[in-house]
Amino acid sequence: MTHFPLRITCGSLVALLASSLVAQAEMHLTSGAFTNGGPLAAAQVFNGFGCDGGNLSPELAWDGVPAGTQSLGVTVYDPDAPTGSGWWHWTLFNIPATATGLTAGAGSGRADLPAGAIQGRTDFGAPGYGGACPPPGAAPHHYIFTLYALKEARLPLDETASGAMVGFMLRANMIEQATLTATYGR
Repeated sequence: MTHFPLRITCGSLVALLASSLVAQAEMHLTSGAFTNGGPLAAAQVFNGFGCDGGNLSPELAWDGVPAGTQSLGVTVYDPDAPTGSGWWHWTLFNIPATATGLTAGAGSGRADLPAGAIQGRTDFGAPGYGGACPPPGAAPHHYIFTLYALKEARLPLDETASGAMVGFMLRANMIEQATLTATYGR
């Protein structure tokens, strides 16, 4: 039987410990309103365009925000919308880096947003949360909730910024992102 001596160098030990710490620092996004891959409730469905829901933005919570984060952003995007470019259901930016979540209804004007946070214009034409409302008979759509950790304290945008512009600025200033996907069909 041959024995191989186990050699652990200082560099390999440091690399192992660093990779362990990086794995622990991963950002996570959750919601009490739905599970990842699960359906949205009627409360999160749009009220209009033939849909009859509560149009209530869901509660969101997060942890593991990386060091150096200066602000946060949240988007809800439907890549399945029959537009050729998807559909922006919610954009929220300039959230303080110290925030750990959003209360249900914060994007719908039924609860407070974190101080300084700004909601951009959705594809429904106005700022704020716009719930799910896929065409009748279509396969269930995917609603991708994304949390962005940003290297800038404030994005130079206001409530008239389109979803595409907010998405561009969030990605251009991103340190890390976490996603949570819900589905809805009718």
